[in-house]
Amino acid sequence: MTWNLADAKNRLSELLDRARRDGPQIIRRRKDAFVLLPADQFEQLTGKSPTFTDWLLKGPRIDDLQRLPRSDSPMRDVSL
Repeated sequence: MTWNLADAKNRLSELLDRARRDGPQIIRRRKDAFVLLPADQFEQLTGKSPTFTDWLLKGPRIDDLQRLPRSDSPMRDVSL
């Protein structure tokens, strides 16, 4: 549905309800047009990815990892 700016201001609660229920709502101001949609739909459209911190915190715990066996051989030749 398309709203003019004055109606959108006066009926903001209804505008938000319709955006949630019916999908994106268009608001017009002079020559400009804006789209109102719920944040979860916006994130789906933009492909918002988690922050690096969130990604690390949601990853596997290092406590659950098994220790790798370590070789006793020297890593390089050492002359003494």
